[in-house]
Amino acid sequence: MGRLSAVSRIAIPLAGVLVLSSCSTDDTPNDSLQIVQNPVAATAAVSPAVTVKPAGSVFAVPGVRALVTDEASKSLVVAVSEPPSLRIYDLAALDAPKTTVALPGPAERLTVSGSQVLASVPSKSLLAKVSLPGGALETVPVAGQPSAGLADGDATLVSVRDRKAVEVLSKNAGPRTITGQIYSADDVLNTGDGVVVLDKLRTALFAVDLAEGKIGEGLRAGDGAANAVTDDLGRVFVTDARAGALLAFSTTPLLLRQRYPVPGGAYGIAYDRTRGLAWVTLTERNEVVGFDVRGGEPIEKHRFPTVRQPDSVTVDEQGGRVVVGSAIGEGIQVITP
Repeated sequence: MGRLSAVSRIAIPLAGVLVLSSCSTDDTPNDSLQIVQNPVAATAAVSPAVTVKPAGSVFAVPGVRALVTDEASKSLVVAVSEPPSLRIYDLAALDAPKTTVALPGPAERLTVSGSQVLASVPSKSLLAKVSLPGGALETVPVAGQPSAGLADGDATLVSVRDRKAVEVLSKNAGPRTITGQIYSADDVLNTGDGVVVLDKLRTALFAVDLAEGKIGEGLRAGDGAANAVTDDLGRVFVTDARAGALLAFSTTPLLLRQRYPVPGGAYGIAYDRTRGLAWVTLTERNEVVGFDVRGGEPIEKHRFPTVRQPDSVTVDEQGGRVVVGSAIGEGIQVITP
């Protein structure tokens, strides 16, 4: 399926997760829905053995859990699982880390915030704040299993998966807990036009009303929402790992604008704001694809073979390099398109 000019907002009842069996291209809600009573979050498809040499350069790194770049400090931060740590690299010298920061447990997601990177450590119920590029570590306890962190002024927003909540932590006020009709708070993102939370169990996006302290409207995000990223136009892009698609949402109002087919196990995603490219990893094919998303529908511009199990990806926006991480220990791969 190609571009959808507009897909109607779908109410998400509390009884279960909705499965959209067909699409609507007008403004009438689609009633062809099925309720799944025991939802399961989508995961990355298992990759086959590599048969094509990965593009670019590959550097030895153990199992990569997450990647992020920081343009201000010219750093690449890699979360590895064993031993649990963050490796901070100089973007100009990726052959060896400049600093390694030990963590109490494996980090799940990384977010750059000012001069820090925020790392969620759900197994230890904490959020790690690590300075860039120095590596000074501060840990913030969080009740439950934090899945992602996001700075918002003097506060830090934390999605807490098991508590189905967004926790607002502030040094100037006590913590606030925002809950609603979500099943699992798996990521929290700021689009510039508002905050949304990704719910992998409901495979949906929900608006977060910080002023009112509540979860707002929700919208279905494919058959298996996996990962999400924002762009510079206030949009949210979501990979649908089950249906093989790239979804584009506006947030004022929350509306599905595009559903573009991306077969091959779409999973990891990163956005290059300088070039308007969304990079999507395909774990069933050991590939990464770059889509120009500035127009009416995504246009494929680049496709490269990758290391096995390319679950994570990030972009060096200054140079346009793409960094892919292997979740099974085959290293990090650096590609210059």
